[in-house]
Amino acid sequence: MAKTFLTEKFETAVVYATRLHANQRRKTSGIPYISHLLSVAALVLEAGGSEEEAIAALLHDAVEDQGGSKTREEILGIFGNEIIAIVDGCTECDTYPKPLWEERKRQYLENLLNQTSSSVRRVSLADKLHNARSLLIDWRRYGDTIWSQFNSSKEKTLWFYKSLVDVYQKTGSDWMTDEFARTVSELTKESIK
Repeated sequence: MAKTFLTEKFETAVVYATRLHANQRRKTSGIPYISHLLSVAALVLEAGGSEEEAIAALLHDAVEDQGGSKTREEILGIFGNEIIAIVDGCTECDTYPKPLWEERKRQYLENLLNQTSSSVRRVSLADKLHNARSLLIDWRRYGDTIWSQFNSSKEKTLWFYKSLVDVYQKTGSDWMTDEFARTVSELTKESIK
């Protein structure tokens, strides 16, 4: 396996992402949002990802959550074409107001299924794996109250995660895909009891 070395560009991305998401918190837990971005970057690196993929992991929610096309242009200017292409592939939407929840999720699933970039798949999968793990932990701590934090019902959220499992399994096979499928299965079994 090739070794990935992190440069000042990664450090710049950590600072940029920290500042950009400074006022954002994780649903339910209230943990600063940067914890999610760092976790996604760590998963990408653990899966053999490149520095560019790790940077895109730090920035994967920036366009969607922190400024749309203006933020996209900033990222392009600072980090370049390769990184913004990965961020674009992981972005559900960059318009405000956002389209309806189910419409966004169906479009995201379709885009993932048709995605040819292994980098987009790796970053997206790391993002969803960390989200699913966090959901499972929060569910174990707080029970069904967690579902009220979302823009959809428990059933629709679980549908989305199960659909993601299908897409990731159709588009590749690796330890993250297996871990994601296990986590979603546990979340579904435990929260439907």
